[in-house]
Amino acid sequence: MMNGGGEEQRVREAVRRHERSSTFTEAEKVISAVLSDPQVQQVRARSKAAESELGVELSARLQPFQDRYGQALRESDTAVLTGICPGTHGRWDGPASWTTGTRRRCEEPRWGHTSEGRPIAWVDSAPDDR
Repeated sequence: MMNGGGEEQRVREAVRRHERSSTFTEAEKVISAVLSDPQVQQVRARSKAAESELGVELSARLQPFQDRYGQALRESDTAVLTGICPGTHGRWDGPASWTTGTRRRCEEPRWGHTSEGRPIAWVDSAPDDR
């Protein structure tokens, strides 16, 4: 009798694994179809172009803060490296949002560089800002 229960459990687990695998396979197909849609690709390209344009616009103003972050790393300046954002999410907000002695509001664009070294900026929000 115990043996029958063990077999039933193995069957249930096999069915669960199969259902999960099938669900992931179907989700991958749907995601692939959506991402390959020409309109989605156009929106993606426009978004990347806007992020690049904004990154270039913000470079002159924000590069000094990135430089300060690099200096803090080189000097192991923990006071700078462990500072947190005084905004509602209270997390470290990164060098792109630093100002002299204070931090900018968290709603302003984030800024950095692509892997190719080009400036880029994007807008995001901490989940608990809402």
